[in-house]
Amino acid sequence: MDWSHAFWLAVVQGLTEFLPISSSAHLILMPHLFGWRDQGLYFDVATNTGTLIAVLVYLRKEVWRLLLAWLGSLGGGGLTRDARLAWAVIWGTVPVGAAGLVAAHYSDALRTPLIIAVASIGFGLLLWWADRRRHSSRDEHDVNWRDVLVIGVAQALALIPGTSRSGITMTAGVFRGLSRKAAARFSFLLAIPVSVLAGGLDVVHLITHPAALPWGTFAFAVAVSGVAGYACIDLFLRLIDRIGFLPFVIYRVALGLVLLAFFL
Repeated sequence: MDWSHAFWLAVVQGLTEFLPISSSAHLILMPHLFGWRDQGLYFDVATNTGTLIAVLVYLRKEVWRLLLAWLGSLGGGGLTRDARLAWAVIWGTVPVGAAGLVAAHYSDALRTPLIIAVASIGFGLLLWWADRRRHSSRDEHDVNWRDVLVIGVAQALALIPGTSRSGITMTAGVFRGLSRKAAARFSFLLAIPVSVLAGGLDVVHLITHPAALPWGTFAFAVAVSGVAGYACIDLFLRLIDRIGFLPFVIYRVALGLVLLAFFL
């Protein structure tokens, strides 16, 4: 892979992973639009590793607090607010983990511009509808088992390229009455175990099916996507209450329409 291709793919991953516009869709589309060779799933995993590091660093204090509270709950320390949130993140990951084992066999078939276009428009409009009808401003610490069930099942839909993992979880969170910022923060916390699971499955596949990979390019992509992802999280959380989700909805619908016009 050309280093400039790796750079731009990593930047796009870092900037889109935490925005409700689907990073996987953009990584799939870029080779189509610029005539590049598809970078493959292993490169996508490398850039996902970079964004995983970004969210761990940005939310390091909260992640550490949740980890300690979760360990305390296992030791009989009771369910504090932080422990309940930690369990919510864990249980919210179960549906996508189970669905991912099934969808892994169909991942290549789903990586098409048409599927991305339809998912981008459909789930973009769903985000707009949820944001329009929101009537509460609960914090992420207030999530209950119904919230976890809805958000967790919604997250499994993100296996369809173009859906956007962050987008669908924010949609579900806002639909369930979380504030925009709380829905975003819970979505970012959910990204941690999901990224670990996805990376772990690919590591297992690589061990059982060894291949020669450009590790230097991968390390470069991890660093670039990590820096871009950290900047994106910070800016998004600062602005989301002021700008809302409408700009992202407009972008998603426009992207979907352009893809339909171009590829059909």
